[in-house]
Amino acid sequence: MFKVEKTIPLENIQDLTFIENPLLKYLDLRILKIETSGQSNPKGSDMKLIGIIDSSGFKEQVLKQREAIQCNTKNNSQSISSNEKTNVLLEEIRDLLNEIKIQNKN
Repeated sequence: MFKVEKTIPLENIQDLTFIENPLLKYLDLRILKIETSGQSNPKGSDMKLIGIIDSSGFKEQVLKQREAIQCNTKNNSQSISSNEKTNVLLEEIRDLLNEIKIQNKN
């Protein structure tokens, strides 16, 4: 009757914990607790997914996607700093050219 939809960005996931009990194990299912950086929930987990089939494969896919996002973020920040360095260098070259132009006029 009730439906709750919650989204956790992959880059915020800190920990994935599996919980088993005899019934779930017999059905080859698991409960997955997802904990995030920030820990907004005082109970210790921000989300629980119940009844995951192939839970280890699911966990691997989540971790791979999180890693890919972190690598993209890191690469973007490196290219931004490279762009900033290029801009500073170009500004220095412009200033030197302006100085040379002024000296040639005198």
